[in-house]
Amino acid sequence: MLRISPPSRSLLSSMASGAPRGWLPTLAQRVASVRAVFNPPVRHVSRFPHGSRNMAISSRVKGKELGKPDRRMDNEENRAAIEEFIAHYGDGGPANNDDGSKISMYGDEDVYRTIDPSGAVKDVGDGEDEKDQGVSKVSDDNAYEEFTDCEDNYPRDGSVRWTALRRSSHHDGSIYCTRGTFGSGWKNDYRIADRNETRLEAMMLSDPNKDCILVDGTCRWHRAQSMLQIFSVKLAKISVVDGPVQLYGYIAARDLVDPLLNYIVNIGRDDPITVEKGSLIETTGPKRGIELSCNVLIEYDMRIKTGEQEKGDLQLIDGVSIVDELLTSSNPWTNRIHGDCGAIDITQMCIDYAFEATVEVVISEVQSSFDLLLSCFTSGLHEEIRLFDGVIGKSLGLRRHVLAVRKGKCMDLKFKVGFGSDCCTEHCRSFEATNHGCSSEQIKMESALVLVKVTWSSLEYSLN
Repeated sequence: MLRISPPSRSLLSSMASGAPRGWLPTLAQRVASVRAVFNPPVRHVSRFPHGSRNMAISSRVKGKELGKPDRRMDNEENRAAIEEFIAHYGDGGPANNDDGSKISMYGDEDVYRTIDPSGAVKDVGDGEDEKDQGVSKVSDDNAYEEFTDCEDNYPRDGSVRWTALRRSSHHDGSIYCTRGTFGSGWKNDYRIADRNETRLEAMMLSDPNKDCILVDGTCRWHRAQSMLQIFSVKLAKISVVDGPVQLYGYIAARDLVDPLLNYIVNIGRDDPITVEKGSLIETTGPKRGIELSCNVLIEYDMRIKTGEQEKGDLQLIDGVSIVDELLTSSNPWTNRIHGDCGAIDITQMCIDYAFEATVEVVISEVQSSFDLLLSCFTSGLHEEIRLFDGVIGKSLGLRRHVLAVRKGKCMDLKFKVGFGSDCCTEHCRSFEATNHGCSSEQIKMESALVLVKVTWSSLEYSLN
């Protein structure tokens, strides 16, 4: 087995345990070309054009024209890299793609390539990979066997399977077993046995500090980081009943900034949500930004409530899946987690060179009830992040939301206000990403006053 030693990072040097061992499989030398193929450079544009839909844009935001994607995927060598990548890791489909068994080629929407998952995988020889990371041989005793020992599964329904790591079940307790080779690596480095929530909060570096190096009023010391952005969580399948079900449990991320649980979804059994196939599951997190300079684990234990006693409940999904910092797409991508009684879809992506944005919304001076749909679009992308969908009948503050926004790009907020089926208005605001500080906007709506505050922070901090 091969190990690729990641380049040293000041962030990881503060951790008690070093960077995990044996992370990357034998396709590591081709990772750079694969990511380049999946993620062609695109010039982004503010989601909302000037002067439309009763819009007010922050004065520091400049609109940019959306460019056409390039045609690098038409190259035969790149196509071969894609086929080898999918054969080893499972087939993939971008968000909102109805047919995940095919890959749409950038630059030619009418051209598709069917991927045969039976392709062979070649080993990587000793040497240097394309990111100047040293490659060295390690023994199987020191490797993370679960990371490369997962069964590849190829669903036929157009979904993208996110395979759970072996021996990661909460139901049978195998996730806590660290005897022998299995579990001696990732379970220790990510402190799986520790069930506490992450100690870190959002906005920890929102104010400049003594470490800042200011150039023309901008801090050059606290840099943008690769971050994981979750767009949506959806109940994709139910195999036990045809109608609605009561769902509870959690989905959480663990990164190496602080590997404790950073909840994305957290629903108690005493207060389950009622959903049906195709329903979005409201995300209550993350509590703070998810750093993706090293692999992130997604841990989940979701169940269907069937009665008064927990022992009779049905397991929906259970286990741990890995988000690879190199192989994660830089475009929105939908992964499906299959379980005993159904499946969950998670749409996510890696946003490179990102800052953490914390969105706070306070609604006051409510004159009459109205429907509100609050959506967010990050970094010029068209994939919606739904922040709120409900009825406003009194003054209140909405739940705080933490998002990732690419440096120099904008986060766009869209407030869709409804007064019955015949009347609907939209109000839009845009905020440009930076490493420190905050911005506020006030929106005077027909029946209420809305105050929006966005606080910016870098994730380049330590636990010291």
